[in-house]
Amino acid sequence: MINFALLGAGRIGGMHADLIAGSPEAILRYVYDTDQPSARELANKYSAIAVESIEQILNDDSVDALLIATTTDTHVELIIKGAQAGKAILCEKPIDLSTERVLQCWDKIKDCQVPIQIAFNRRFDPTHAGLKRQLNEGYIGLLQQLIITSRDSDIAQVEYLRHSGGIFRDMFIHDFDMFRFITGEEATEIHAIGSTLIDPDLAKISDVDSVMITIKTKSGKLCHINGARRCVYGYDQRIEAFGSNGMLQSNNPRSNSVSKSIASGTDSMSVLNPFFIERYQDAYRAQLDSFILSLMTDTPTSPSFTDGMMAQIMADAAQESLVSGKPVMLDL
Repeated sequence: MINFALLGAGRIGGMHADLIAGSPEAILRYVYDTDQPSARELANKYSAIAVESIEQILNDDSVDALLIATTTDTHVELIIKGAQAGKAILCEKPIDLSTERVLQCWDKIKDCQVPIQIAFNRRFDPTHAGLKRQLNEGYIGLLQQLIITSRDSDIAQVEYLRHSGGIFRDMFIHDFDMFRFITGEEATEIHAIGSTLIDPDLAKISDVDSVMITIKTKSGKLCHINGARRCVYGYDQRIEAFGSNGMLQSNNPRSNSVSKSIASGTDSMSVLNPFFIERYQDAYRAQLDSFILSLMTDTPTSPSFTDGMMAQIMADAAQESLVSGKPVMLDL
């Protein structure tokens, strides 16, 4: 059994707590949050212990792993403390909004020899993972183009977005990781354009809500990422891989796959999931299972800290391209 301490008792933390409690290979031992009432409420729900300090967790040798679901600005400090205490770490994305701080974090933990996994949960989505598997098995020959659609169901308040690090670090960091995961290559060129078509107030904080990104790899593979912060018909997440022998598509799951044609409409289907937690419920569960299996079998975790760092560098390049209006060349 893997004994977990959950850091962060908010919405994401609550979801992770439920998954840990539901795993036959895990125990939720501790919950920590600066909001003590929230920590106690969540801990009581799963018969765990709410603690008032991180040190209580780090000093307990029975704790095997930390699941970090706190605000992004705390991730680096908690990763460093956890790694230096010898705890395995599963940390929500991104590692930090600053690539410099990410690199500084790596310098402090690279010799700790503890498993660290960054929570790019979309790698574990059954449909996305299925596309990757069939691509590897050669179903469509040589991959030539990758198209990623990433649209949130609704836009957050501007006050939240003001501190989010911008659309590329906050939202598209997942898609940069999916690009690397599916192509198996690094980006050599990124060109990003964007507009404020949904909430004009974003222009006041130098951010955008609608984006198109083109990426090229060293071997010449091309990727197009399109996305928006609001999609009125639900949480829209799709991937298309086009190759020399055909095409693979990973589409949105639905509550049921029945297509209905009646007098009022043709080929109508159930609506998309309303939010990312519902859309990626299976992926979050598989992500935790993968992390636990790595700990129990002493095998490398994935996505790694390096994967998180690479996605961060791509987000920085996209932001630079957006501001300059020019492609940014990368040597990764």
